[in-house]
Amino acid sequence: MPRYVALFGSINVGGNRLTMADLRSAFEAEGFENVETVVASGNVLFDHDERPTRGLEEKLAIMVGDRFDMETAALVRSRDELAAAIADNPFAGTNEDRIVHTMFLDGQPTAEQFEALATDHRVRPIERLALGDRALYIDFGDGAADSKLHARLIERRLGHKGTARNIRSIARIIAKLDEEAKTA
Repeated sequence: MPRYVALFGSINVGGNRLTMADLRSAFEAEGFENVETVVASGNVLFDHDERPTRGLEEKLAIMVGDRFDMETAALVRSRDELAAAIADNPFAGTNEDRIVHTMFLDGQPTAEQFEALATDHRVRPIERLALGDRALYIDFGDGAADSKLHARLIERRLGHKGTARNIRSIARIIAKLDEEAKTA
């Protein structure tokens, strides 16, 4: 049975409080197997019969909305897709891993949508952007705290929902998956 990673947006930020124990319980109640969370920000590892990730994303977003009255983006990726989010990120290794991010998207933006974001006056000169496969790569320069490049702006410009993880977090999730694969 394939192993997947669900990346939820806006969990445990902005008033959307949800314990990882409650999230794991919801997954298990829906029939997902071998459920485990990594970091308390909505990263869930699980096994499920093979199916397109888009269908899993819809199912998980509905589940969280129904059970917790919370609207969230739910992005599902495989281990290889997570590894590609680092390998394909042109900014990985050029700045601190906590500052370089991949925003996982629920679809592929057009070149025109990306250009609208990249030329937005709110993108600071020290910030760099690149478009990937259902992903936006972001180098926040000196950190995300002072950036005006927030999820709502990105989602509006690109026309897709998403959630971002820094390189350090992605690497941590991959390490957990690799550790599990060794013991299996």
